[in-house]
Amino acid sequence: MKKENDELDQLFNQFENQWDIQELNPDHQVDFLNKLNKKQPKKRNYAGWAIAASIALLLGVSLFYNQDEKPKEFKFASQETKRTDSIFNILIENELVKLKEKSSPENEQIINDALKQMKVFDADYEKIIKEVQKNGENKQIIYAMISNLQTRISFLQTVLQRIEENEKLKNTSDEKTL
Repeated sequence: MKKENDELDQLFNQFENQWDIQELNPDHQVDFLNKLNKKQPKKRNYAGWAIAASIALLLGVSLFYNQDEKPKEFKFASQETKRTDSIFNILIENELVKLKEKSSPENEQIINDALKQMKVFDADYEKIIKEVQKNGENKQIIYAMISNLQTRISFLQTVLQRIEENEKLKNTSDEKTL
C-alpha cells in the first residue's frame, strides 16, 4: 500500500508546476447567490398531461370495443345441428361433473391434465364454430364439429375409467397389506 502511495506521489510531483490554477473573482460567491436566487420561469410539465390524455384515450377505446361483449350464443342454421350440439354439450357437462366429483389428492394430477386437454379441445371447437359462421354449414364442418364433441366425451370417459382403475388398485393393495 505504501508503495502505491509513493508511486502516486511521484506521479503528482511530476506535474506539480503544470496545474492550471485560476483565481476566482472576489464577487464569485455573490454572483453565484444572485443566480441561485433569481427566479427562473417555470417550465411547463406537459408530460403529465400527455400521460393522462393517453390513459384517457386508451380507456375510451377499450370501453368502445368491449361494450356489451358478452359471449354471443352461436346460432346454427339448422335445428338438427343445434340439437346435436346441445345434446353433446349436456353429455360433456355431465362427464365434467363426474370428473370433478372424483377429485382427490391422488387424482389431482390426472384431473388437471384432463382439464388442460379439454381446453385444447374447446379451442379447436371454437375454431370449428368460427368456420361455420364464416362459411356456413356443410358436411365437412358439421362432421368436424361432431367429431370434436365425440372426442371430448370419449376422452372424459377414458379419464374417468383410469381414475376408477387407480382407485380399485389402491383399494386392492390396501386390502392385501392388512
